[in-house]
Amino acid sequence: MSQDTPRIAAAIIGSGNIGTDLMIKVLRHSKHLKLAAMVGIDPASDGLARAQRLGVPTTAEGIDGLLRMPGFSDIGVVFDATSAGAHQHHNALLQPHGVQVVDLTPAAVGPYVVPVVNLEQHLDAPNVNMVTCGGQATIPMVRAVSRVAPVRYAEIVASIASKSAGPGTRANIDEFTETTSKAIVDVGGAAHGKAIIVLNPAEPPLIMRDTVYCLTELDADEDAITQSVQRMAADVAAYVPGYRLKQAVQFERIAGERRINVPGLGPVQGLKVTVLLEVEGAAHYLPAYAGNLDIMTSAAMATAERMAARKLAAVAA
Repeated sequence: MSQDTPRIAAAIIGSGNIGTDLMIKVLRHSKHLKLAAMVGIDPASDGLARAQRLGVPTTAEGIDGLLRMPGFSDIGVVFDATSAGAHQHHNALLQPHGVQVVDLTPAAVGPYVVPVVNLEQHLDAPNVNMVTCGGQATIPMVRAVSRVAPVRYAEIVASIASKSAGPGTRANIDEFTETTSKAIVDVGGAAHGKAIIVLNPAEPPLIMRDTVYCLTELDADEDAITQSVQRMAADVAAYVPGYRLKQAVQFERIAGERRINVPGLGPVQGLKVTVLLEVEGAAHYLPAYAGNLDIMTSAAMATAERMAARKLAAVAA
């Protein structure tokens, strides 16, 4: 695409691992965005230094510095890759300026968005939340099952390399489980949801792996569920190339004396569906094992790209 092609100006708040990886993705692969600012609070951060070398305007004065930047009035989309607590403050200052905010923290100020599931419903929202890395990886699978059979209960276990969990991730563990559990219901379509995260200290570090358990009706169609899961996996892989099924979808019928006790539901029977996933990072800035961070930045960019395309289409019309 020519550099003269109209694009929407974007800013990234947060010059840590996620923000820096997102910056590289936007610079290399974006069709509808141009990066107008990289914002941090540590003048010595690698992210700000790298942005400067790549010709991206920077500020080490946080949100206040962004608001004072000469080109701020042209910015249409802001990514927030900081923390849940900081995002509340950032969003309050940004909303009066009419920008759309893509939130990569678990703050959940705006609606949850998983691109392959519900992005089109929220393209005009002033703030959208990217749930969590575990949510982006597993909620599409919950939705893949729930669109062909009712899901009474869904549980996800996200296992990530300890080395890929930075200070922000560790500070947000409680928010991770709460936000992901709620989004399993609100976006995935399950009646009840639970999320667990495991920080794996193995050396060498293992790439992100996720297990999705869904409990549906005993007579649910296994072939229809399998086909739906495979289609959804391909849809996610379109913007997260390292996203893949580890093996065939597994089924187990639970009935009679083998009923299982589900918190909040009591003893239940049904068809247990197990989906095993792996997410390998693109290694733009982060190691390939950090698929948990890569899926967040990939989902955020896919979301902002679609928002920018919509803004450009409105201008052209």
